[in-house]
Amino acid sequence: MNKLLLLLSIIFSVSLISCEKTENEIIYTPGGRVAYPEELSAGNSTVFVTSSTAYDTPANWVTNDLASWFLEGDALYDNPRVSDGNLVNGGLGPVYAGYSCASCHNDAGRTVSTLFTDGGTGKYGFSSFLTFMRTPNGQYHREYGRVLHDQAVYGSEPEGKLRVNYTEQNYTFPDGETYSLITPHYEIYDWYADSIPAEQLEISVRTPLRHVGMGLMLAIDKNEIKQLASIQYPEYGISGEINWVTERNVKSIGLSGHKAQHSDLTVELGFLSDMGVTNSRFPHEVSEGQSQVDGDYDIQITTEDMAAVDFYLHSLGVPARRAVTNATVIAGKELFYKAKCHLCHTPTLHTQPEGVNLLDGTHIPWLGGQTIHPYSDYLLHDMGPELGDDFSQFNASGDEWRTTPLWGVGLQEVVNGHSHFLHDGRARDFTEAIMWHGGEGDVSRQAFANMSSEERETLIMFLRSL
Repeated sequence: MNKLLLLLSIIFSVSLISCEKTENEIIYTPGGRVAYPEELSAGNSTVFVTSSTAYDTPANWVTNDLASWFLEGDALYDNPRVSDGNLVNGGLGPVYAGYSCASCHNDAGRTVSTLFTDGGTGKYGFSSFLTFMRTPNGQYHREYGRVLHDQAVYGSEPEGKLRVNYTEQNYTFPDGETYSLITPHYEIYDWYADSIPAEQLEISVRTPLRHVGMGLMLAIDKNEIKQLASIQYPEYGISGEINWVTERNVKSIGLSGHKAQHSDLTVELGFLSDMGVTNSRFPHEVSEGQSQVDGDYDIQITTEDMAAVDFYLHSLGVPARRAVTNATVIAGKELFYKAKCHLCHTPTLHTQPEGVNLLDGTHIPWLGGQTIHPYSDYLLHDMGPELGDDFSQFNASGDEWRTTPLWGVGLQEVVNGHSHFLHDGRARDFTEAIMWHGGEGDVSRQAFANMSSEERETLIMFLRSL
């Protein structure tokens, strides 16, 4: 659908929920829409879209000049980069992992990973995952950087390729229903330069995150995050931790990334590290120092353009909750609480009154003072060695992961055509994602396992409503 037409249609979008509303149960949204309070996942950034554009729709406050800015950032996010030096869409390479933001984040979601379609590195010009790599003592290898770049422009060579094999093991719930889990085994081959022995290499393979509610995430009241980190549940073995990160020489709370290893939306880092596009913050090629890199590539994207992409990410709407009055969904929510899932997947948070600033300093007040329902505490939790990757980042140990926000999760299959979850996509559905929860998540895993088959499906129905 044409993005401009989509923008104009938001006001007239109709909820697919068919249920009778009474005056004391409903509210009117800022856009004049009649809705239940629980439908408003993101306050004034909630959008009532359930199609493949559910993650890629601007919030209702994006109007007039802001709408034009949104479309500008959207185009820069979507359009493939090329290897020449033009500032419009150039700068790709010499080595890269993706040719655009949307190559890995199709429709602002999670492109189906080539880990599953191609068994690792993609055959057709991109790989929808990142492979972090370093030495066991936390250093970068000579001729390589923080990420393995398995694609290259003409005249250059990829740094290496990734191969994955899965072993599958079958399990049985106490009620006799069966399920299986797949465990990935990664191997890097076709090294560009020195082959690195396995004992000298640490890697962490990560598939894309949904770009849902990213601006609201940065606008969250940090005092609430600190308060959540101060709460412990020793009876359940749960204790969240803040990942304090240092970026731009400032120590702050990490919120973004699988291990909450960033305090911003990584627009500048993404352009350089993922696509090889130099910018004012990172003016040198990510492959600088390799023998195949020759010459000065100058700045390949302007700060103004990166700010447009940053605004696009901040102003994306969050899909409304669906079927909130459905009896099965309500029962599933009760089971979600009974299984203690809410102790990490915190249902409700609030944003700071003043809103948030973009990377160029532009103030975005519309994200301030909102009640939001991300279903995450944005804290680190030890999920056990089964899910660990031995790859620490700031405070986050190898077994620790940020609680994944669940808003919008029920529409991932609609938007991106797959139901792979967790940091490397190893979970093929909601059941597998839950059953991978070890460590601090084990209390919920055991509760889920001991439910009846009908109860497990009821809890999953609630997740599909988010």
